[in-house]
Amino acid sequence: MIQLRGHHLLCLLGYRGMGYSPAFCENMTTIYEQLRQEPDTMIRLILGPDDLCAAFPKDADPHCENRTVYLRDAEIAAKLGLEVGMERSWSSICSQVASLIKPTDISNLCATCRWEPYGVCADGVRIIGEGGALPPVTKR
Repeated sequence: MIQLRGHHLLCLLGYRGMGYSPAFCENMTTIYEQLRQEPDTMIRLILGPDDLCAAFPKDADPHCENRTVYLRDAEIAAKLGLEVGMERSWSSICSQVASLIKPTDISNLCATCRWEPYGVCADGVRIIGEGGALPPVTKR
């Protein structure tokens, strides 16, 4: 079981190896690849810092507890029809994303995210929406 907060459900779709530190990227790559290769992996939606946040650099601004991040979590969970505590398979979450979120939604849902301008999350939503498979992570 992997514990994720709301906005990370979309972040994972756009993960392409970029991150806050080498340790953060290693952790995110491990989780991403598990979900990509084992789509029946169960996800528990949680409130606040999750399994991805666990590797956030200790010496960086701890945005995991920022109000804007919690608001983004809630907005994305609501758009997907999910509530904190729910458990779903990764493939089920991807199906919900495919039916409920368009690539153009990312610019609104994630407007304050530093990664949004790269376009990778919108691309991940597009891939899932077209029934495609997310690519393996390549080292950057």
